[in-house]
Amino acid sequence: MGAKPYDLILKGGRVLDPANRSDRISDVAVSNGRIAAVEKAIDPQLSERTTDVTGKLVLPGLIDTHAHIFEHVTGRFGLNPDSCGVRAGVSTLVDQGGPSLMTLPAFRHYISDSAHSRVLCFLSAYLVGGLEGHHYPQLYSPEDVDVKRTIEVGLANRDLVKGIKAHAEVGGKSRWGMEVIKKARDIARGVGVPLYIHLGQLWPEQGKGIDDPDTVIEELVPLMKEGDILAHPFTRHPGGFISSKTGELHPIIREGLDRGLRVDVGHGSHFSFEMAVKVIEAGIFPNTLGADMHGYNTNAGQVTASDREQNPFYGKTRFCLSHAMTELLALGMPLTDVVATVTSNAAAMLGIDDEAGSLTVGRLADIAVLDHLQGRFTLTDNSGASVTASEALSPVFSLRAGVRHEVDSPVVVDPQELAS
Repeated sequence: MGAKPYDLILKGGRVLDPANRSDRISDVAVSNGRIAAVEKAIDPQLSERTTDVTGKLVLPGLIDTHAHIFEHVTGRFGLNPDSCGVRAGVSTLVDQGGPSLMTLPAFRHYISDSAHSRVLCFLSAYLVGGLEGHHYPQLYSPEDVDVKRTIEVGLANRDLVKGIKAHAEVGGKSRWGMEVIKKARDIARGVGVPLYIHLGQLWPEQGKGIDDPDTVIEELVPLMKEGDILAHPFTRHPGGFISSKTGELHPIIREGLDRGLRVDVGHGSHFSFEMAVKVIEAGIFPNTLGADMHGYNTNAGQVTASDREQNPFYGKTRFCLSHAMTELLALGMPLTDVVATVTSNAAAMLGIDDEAGSLTVGRLADIAVLDHLQGRFTLTDNSGASVTASEALSPVFSLRAGVRHEVDSPVVVDPQELAS
């Protein structure tokens, strides 16, 4: 008897694939690490293995557009890539600003090449990269940016480098104005990739500071162009989408989006339900969703007793990409739109939509299987505010190029713990 045509069939799940405008009960067949068929019913006799996923969501492999996974190099900041990736139900991760022109070779060898997850990056505009920059603003000055060399390194590593990362916030502006942003813009244009800008205060202001945090966004947006990305739209820190003067969406945001700027949630320690409601009520929905987990806000198994003695809040919280998806559902985004932020939209933003972000036959079999739970779930943001959600998403397992990975990462939040 000859070999069977399929290695695996995922049977009976709700296949939700925004790229192909598909939402129906279907079977998905995998062969040689690629998607071989998506049909209403596939005979299980045609496959070596069949997994019943009845009642579960079957999605294209999830893409986390904002990760910090340069483990052991970016100090306590960088988490293990697979703890945030396949072991948390996520196929693809984008490290935001961890590697720089000096450290990208190490990132490629020790992180991207070694992880079971697909790992890409937005290259830091700064020489220092993501070396615990929250503590050392002096390392992020215009003098610490080498435009010419960063362009050279970015061009030589376009398989990994999908964008350029920089910060526009009141602490930096009080020191250097917008000079760093202008240099980062020049790097992004030279490499031919999007510019990804952090919003929301990171560093204390220097000297007299700045009188009006709104000047950050007002001077930033004119420097950006179509395809560039504004991160942290729901930040609780000054200098973001919500005007410090009016408490409402700053009008320049709508102007920028009309010119083709994109919005990435970048959840992390910035997420605020209060700010998110204001932004969404103004008609602004995110294009992509990054979890923004890092060692200061998440315990991915790296926290030791000694760490706790030094700082009891280090890595205290737990959240993950699927939990951030649950929060978007609670804010009123339709499920299909939420799924698009971590699949088709993310793949398009990264320029990898020819290989990821959909369940198109022939693509690599990056697939996420999630539970879609109904009930009452209490969700709490970084300011301590809570909302009650009627549904929650929880990863069950993931496939990366057809290889199954169980969800066993400590970052994953069990929705049952949130039940109220």
